[in-house]
Order: sequence, then C-alpha cells, then structure tokens
Amino acid sequence: MIKCFLVPVIILCFCIFDVEVAHATASTHIWAPSTDTQAFKTGHVTADVYVPVEKDSEGNRPDAITNTGLTFGILPFKKLTAEAGFDYKTGYGSLDGYPIYFNAKIAVPEDSYGEYFPALALGVYDVGTKHNKTDYNLYYGEIAKTFKMKELPLGRFSLGYFYGNKKLLLDKNSEKDNHGILAAWERTMTEITDKLWLCVEYQGTKSSYGTFNIGGSWQFNKDTSVLAGYQFYNNHNLADTATIQMDINF
Repeated sequence: MIKCFLVPVIILCFCIFDVEVAHATASTHIWAPSTDTQAFKTGHVTADVYVPVEKDSEGNRPDAITNTGLTFGILPFKKLTAEAGFDYKTGYGSLDGYPIYFNAKIAVPEDSYGEYFPALALGVYDVGTKHNKTDYNLYYGEIAKTFKMKELPLGRFSLGYFYGNKKLLLDKNSEKDNHGILAAWERTMTEITDKLWLCVEYQGTKSSYGTFNIGGSWQFNKDTSVLAGYQFYNNHNLADTATIQMDINF
C-alpha cells in the first residue's frame, strides 16, 4: 500500500525538481504527524512508552504501550522532501503478534516558494500487517505556518485532516469514527533557551487515536532530545496516558 501511495509521486518529483539537500526536523509533534520530514540520507530513531495514569471505564488499568521506530529521509530535494519508516509496537495483547506498522510522508517545506508559503504534507501511518486487526491506515493532509507579531515569535500552527480504517477506528459504542481534524501549536522557547520546545495538539476522533495532548522536549544536542507529554483521550472510557520519548538523529 505504501508503494502505491508513494512511488508515483516520487517519480514525478524527480522529473520536475532540482536536486539539493533538504533540512527538516522530526516527523511528529507529540502524538500526531507534523509537516516535517527527515532530511535526505539521514535516519531518525524514536523510543516511546505510553503509561496509563488511571483506570479505564471498566476499572482496569491497561498495559503500557512501547513503540520503537526508525525513519529515513528518501528525497534529495530542497523544495520537496519525503520519508518512510516503520514502528515496532507492543502492549496490545494478542495483536503483539503483528508488531510492525509502516509509514510514509511527502512534503513541501515552509517558505519553499516565498515568504508566505506554508508547509504542506501528505502521508500515511500505522499501516499494519494484519487485515482489519492492525491495518489502521491513517491517511492525512496537513498545512503549517510559522507566525510572529513584529519581533515576537508566536510559534507554528498546523491544521490538517485524516481518514483511517472504518473497521478499526471506532467510538465507545463500536460505531465508526474514522476521520477528523489534526491541529497543533508549537514553539521553541527562545526567551528561556533554544533547547526547550513546547506543543499543544489535537486529533479529532473518539476512537483510540483521538486525543488532546500537551508536552515539551529538551534538546541535548542537534541530534538528541527527550520529550514528555500527556494524552487526554476524547473517548472518556479510555485511560489517559503519560508519555516519555527519546529521539536520536543519525
């Protein structure tokens, strides 16, 4: 499925864009995808753990979810970038027998065609290997722009929309709830230090993907950072979680 989505676009890109090195940051905010991509010929390793901080509506405390991911930049262009990768997830009980989930994204970086040009991205993530069990297949489109008021940075605002597998993205009544908005605000707190980044984001569904998230990260150096966050589920039958994430670029 990733090949069907990505290959025709990449072929078109090689035909119409000049070859230059691209620069980008990590490919997510806290939970949901961003418009960023990994730079060409670079890799990104992430190690996440999501720990429930309360019991669910049935009085059970769910297992912690662990996620180890690897993503590579795959396009050598300045004005069009792309990445592809996979995640290894555990903590889903019987579904742990199918732990691999694929992802891919193609994007146009912010300011590629002028000062007011926004970042754009199309992608897919959580493409699982078990039909109607782990193939959540969330396709999305997103736009992002950085704003400032005179010399005061206001941060970057992102807005998008996603659509996933209607058999798996269900609400508390087991009815399909497989699409919705993506929204985020993020900012590096330069008044304090360039190492501190804060973010608020939202994913609009009452399935297990629907959350309101807050978090921040600390960048130890240009290639290593740690993120901490909290996920408030839109479906209040689910237990909210706290997350810690280590990111390494190479």
